[in-house]
Amino acid sequence: MSSEKQVKENILRDLKRFERGDLVESAIALFRTLGYGTDKRVSLDQPTAASFLNSFNGDGVLKPEKARVDEWQSVDLLFQLTKDKIVESDQLGIQFNDVKVDNTIIESYLFFGIRLRGESYSRSKLADITREANKLFQMPVMLVFQHGKTVTLSVINRRLSRRDSSIDVLEKVTLVKDIAVANPHRAHVEILADLSLEQLYKTHKVSNFVELHRSWQKTLDSSELNKRFFKEVSNWYFWATQQVMFPDGADKNQAVRNATSVIRLITRLIFVWFLKEKGMVSDRLFDRAQLSQLIGLENVESSTY
Repeated sequence: MSSEKQVKENILRDLKRFERGDLVESAIALFRTLGYGTDKRVSLDQPTAASFLNSFNGDGVLKPEKARVDEWQSVDLLFQLTKDKIVESDQLGIQFNDVKVDNTIIESYLFFGIRLRGESYSRSKLADITREANKLFQMPVMLVFQHGKTVTLSVINRRLSRRDSSIDVLEKVTLVKDIAVANPHRAHVEILADLSLEQLYKTHKVSNFVELHRSWQKTLDSSELNKRFFKEVSNWYFWATQQVMFPDGADKNQAVRNATSVIRLITRLIFVWFLKEKGMVSDRLFDRAQLSQLIGLENVESSTY
């Protein structure tokens, strides 16, 4: 078992590998770090959209225009994950089984990597590609997109049709979108760490692919991420109000003054972070070493901050 810190360091290392241009090996290394590695894989004859369509779209189920196939620079099958591979490589003693849960059964997972020609893509466009690709298979397909200087992971929820058990119904697509491989955001690294098999087993006690799939969905769900964010902000707020000291101002009550000032500080930091994400504020303001040169952190009295 790896420590949480080690897992995050390995995730950072693996994400930076994407800069070298080898999508397949980089993606496989990342999934291996997350606990989903396998040495057995079958590549396409050629890593091209034409080869992909010839291999899997004989019935014309996938609509090329909807899947934006003309924008696929390359595509390849990374690997197929089965319960045997999870049990074989697992150190947690997970007992995986093939069972139907709430009219859903998943016996394996496919992982594909697609390099797109464009620099950036909307959620809806990536969701369309994910949905079209999943129409071709009777098992869920997780896609790793590389576009521009970023990587996106995409997974779709699916269940057996209530009217025809031989048909899957494709539902919501969930994305970990626009991960900057050169300088990954801390939040993205933490989300990926939360998707590791070890962490999901600790949190959800997964014992089959249906539970694994749902734990992925729950981990990536925007409402869950929002709850986590606000909980962390709340915890920091209560901690900070006991640590800070603001000069006397309009309010002479120190507790009230600290609470009000910390709230103002949080809202302004969030706003500045938003501006940073939009490229309107320099990253240097969030680098402590560079920040100390800009505003002088050593002497509080003389600081220009």
